[in-house]
Amino acid sequence: MSKNPVVLVHGLWNTVDIFWQLRSHLTNLGWDVYGLSMTPNNGDIGIDEQAHQLRDYIHQTLPPDQTLDIVGFSMGGLVSRYYLQQLGGLKLAQRFVSVATPHYGSVLAWTRRNVGGRQMRPGSRFLRHLNQDRARLETLQVTTIWTPLDMLVIPATSCRLSVGQDMQVLATSHNSLLREAPALDAITTALSR
Repeated sequence: MSKNPVVLVHGLWNTVDIFWQLRSHLTNLGWDVYGLSMTPNNGDIGIDEQAHQLRDYIHQTLPPDQTLDIVGFSMGGLVSRYYLQQLGGLKLAQRFVSVATPHYGSVLAWTRRNVGGRQMRPGSRFLRHLNQDRARLETLQVTTIWTPLDMLVIPATSCRLSVGQDMQVLATSHNSLLREAPALDAITTALSR
């Protein structure tokens, strides 16, 4: 099987370093893995603005018209979706793997007063707009990976997208979906379809 380059997109308060285990795992299996650290990473700019950083990174790093796969973690899944759905990413992407992404928001976002936090609130205008357009993702191989034990995306079922394949993994926490063997296996399976 020919493997597309994989672009990793981190979430709130993270950098690309959160993917060190996943990156090592995928590299050992033969993938070329890329990732950027978006700034600022605390929600002080909108998810849509971060998606422009992702688009620019992809255009500057990969050859033009390179088919790619995207793994978006937590808020990074929303950044990825905005890139795919609004910024032309559907032309390049073959697979989108969403890991612990609050597609329908998280009640914890009500504790965040900045723009990124407001965008992740359940029922926000940003999420309503993104989800009204989610059928556009059906041109990709989409996999959503989540754990019912997630204590950052509340309710955890908010990670389910209703497009593509849904994979529930019994990982012990939100971030462990990037570290524990069952989660790494699920991501690998999603990228191998």
